[in-house]
Amino acid sequence: MKNYSIVRVGNEYVVRAGEKSVLKTSSRRRAVKLITDAAELLQQQPLLPADEAPSISCDPDVTSCDPPVMPDPAEVP
Repeated sequence: MKNYSIVRVGNEYVVRAGEKSVLKTSSRRRAVKLITDAAELLQQQPLLPADEAPSISCDPDVTSCDPPVMPDPAEVP
């Protein structure tokens, strides 16, 4: 994470990546720790080509992506 900054806003610290605010915390020390942890994780994770990236779409064999809904116990006889 080469292009980031930590900006104090009132009593909080905002971590910015480029021009986007990505994290808000109450401690500058905590912000630095989280940035360090994120950078380490990004270095460890191998990047997958787009065609091998996991999909969040539904399984084609399943008719609905919605989780099953339990009936309200007050309505069950």
